[in-house]
Amino acid sequence: MKKILTASALAIATLSVSPIMAVPAVAQAKAVAVADVRVAAARSNAFTVASQQIETTYKAQIDQQQSRGQTLQAEINVLIAKYNEESKKTPQNQAALQAAGQAVQNKRQAAQTELGQIGRPIELAIAYVEDQISVRMNEAIRAAMTGKKIDLLLNPDAVLARENNVDITDSVVTELNRILPTVSTAVPAGYQPGQLVQQRNQQLMDAARTAQPGTTPAAPAPTGTAPTTR
Repeated sequence: MKKILTASALAIATLSVSPIMAVPAVAQAKAVAVADVRVAAARSNAFTVASQQIETTYKAQIDQQQSRGQTLQAEINVLIAKYNEESKKTPQNQAALQAAGQAVQNKRQAAQTELGQIGRPIELAIAYVEDQISVRMNEAIRAAMTGKKIDLLLNPDAVLARENNVDITDSVVTELNRILPTVSTAVPAGYQPGQLVQQRNQQLMDAARTAQPGTTPAAPAPTGTAPTTR
């Protein structure tokens, strides 16, 4: 059931990292490196342990999803066979062929919906774990850059060619393990995926506005009790 962190969660997390991709910055940088934050998050101790905890906590749902998925796939295969059978007839009955194709599509959509509902608690727990890691990823990146004396860090996808020794993903993992050794898998009531990152980004923007001379900080809107991140 192990799942790599979704790109969406970490894409939000990278917004809190100071922009370092501008062309002038690249030209002036003395030490450049690359790091894959998705890989770093997935390799972290926090994610590894949390994944194991989720597998245990939601074993019943995982087993149900797998079992039901096999049953639904078998039912879909029957409908596909009927469609193929209809398509081989000469002459073809277009109405019957279209109905058979629609039956397959409807069954697939219904199966996805049903399996999604079964797996919803699992996905929500994973999203909460990802969110907690995403909130602290910026700190890990900065600490790794400081430790390696790097002043410009790029995503590997943005690099055409490089040597292996410029990849500091492992250093980001090390710092992430230090900063955030564990995370909670107990999803708070009312939690929505990405909520912690959104709250953190809002805090950063509010702090930036407060730091500007002559700026009066806006009164915080009531949000209730925010989930805690260790």
